[in-house]
Amino acid sequence: MTITLRMILIISSLISFLLCITKIKQAKLKVENSVIWMTGSIVLILMSVFSNLVEWLSNKLGFMAPVNFVFLVMIGFLLIQTFIDNLRISTLNEKIKDLNHSIALKEKEEKG
Repeated sequence: MTITLRMILIISSLISFLLCITKIKQAKLKVENSVIWMTGSIVLILMSVFSNLVEWLSNKLGFMAPVNFVFLVMIGFLLIQTFIDNLRISTLNEKIKDLNHSIALKEKEEKG
């Protein structure tokens, strides 16, 4: 892994980690919602620091270049985040449906 890529990974990871911390302190982001982002940032920093391990793993797994392994790991984190978001959206949709039913029943009781 090149020095340029390592520096980009470290800088972008630190920025995203600090952004998560800032948004948590401002109460704009819940801790449980930021766990995957902070974990991804830490993994990227570790991959940058221990680039020999990344190169070894990418060779063992058959990747053409270590950067492809890094991309795969980050795509994996994004897929996990998307799945978690979809679970939350489904739960919220069910709550909205239940709320709509409750409102409709109260309106019917008031009219009848």
